[in-house]
Amino acid sequence: MRLNLTPEQQQVVDAVTSLLERHAGKDRAMQLVETGAYDLDLDARLIESGFHDLALMEGCGPLEAALAAYEVARNVGVSAFGGMALVAPMVLGEASAQPTLMATTQTGPVRLGGGDSVVLALDGDQVLAVDATVEDWDPVNRNRSGFPVARLKAQAWVRARRFGPGSAARLRDWWRVEIAITTAGLMRGALDLTVAYVVQRKQFGRPIGSFQAVQHRLARLAILTEGARWLALESAWAGARPDLAATAAAFATGAADHIVRECHQFHGAIGVTREYPLHLWTQRLLQVQQEMGGVAGHRRAAADLVFQDKAVLKLSVAPAV
Repeated sequence: MRLNLTPEQQQVVDAVTSLLERHAGKDRAMQLVETGAYDLDLDARLIESGFHDLALMEGCGPLEAALAAYEVARNVGVSAFGGMALVAPMVLGEASAQPTLMATTQTGPVRLGGGDSVVLALDGDQVLAVDATVEDWDPVNRNRSGFPVARLKAQAWVRARRFGPGSAARLRDWWRVEIAITTAGLMRGALDLTVAYVVQRKQFGRPIGSFQAVQHRLARLAILTEGARWLALESAWAGARPDLAATAAAFATGAADHIVRECHQFHGAIGVTREYPLHLWTQRLLQVQQEMGGVAGHRRAAADLVFQDKAVLKLSVAPAV
């Protein structure tokens, strides 16, 4: 994997960033979070511009889709773009508007549930797909968890399509890639806001960002954020290789706790107010962090794959010289 973006990849990043600057961002997210609404307008603009097809587009692929998904998360887009452009194409063979990812055993609220969507669910070693409508969801009122959430009614599973034994592995791996890239983008957004704050917030007549102790802690956050980003991009580039996907999700969700704690610490009291936008990133981080068994689930999967899976061992162990 190249560590520098190609000119074409940079064009993708520049184009999606330009769109997000006009149609996403913290002000737009603050409006939507009050009602728990999903941003259908942002989805429509991303689809109209062709970003949802990046993973299957000639000359592009999952890496380009991951680069775009990272920017959507960084700009707190209230969209299922990661699932739309990265998971659905690699599992279903085509992009899907507003996909919802879950497990059939999940009884609590589901991230980005509540609207007309294709539900992709893990059911043992199979994938179930349900074309859900608004009537299939029980909304969660006054949701302030960042992303809109809802509970899928049991009646919806009657219409489920089964993809057959063994199909769950592909959904599981690409869902972990989506978790990793979404978490990395949210971490970067929270860190960018924090850096901007410590540059202008003064104490003892100086910006607090000028103190060496603060700079050291910010450097640690930058390392965690960039590490999460590159691991997530590598897992997308490698086609969601199981060990890389689990490792990327484990690292990103594990680092999220540190990012949330430190960013709120640097902001002080203002960071926990509804009027200040830091919660747009940190609440979403805590929500995504719980999926697929959380940090412990990803770490356990990564360890099992790296140390026990024979196919992975062949890929990860260097041949004897």
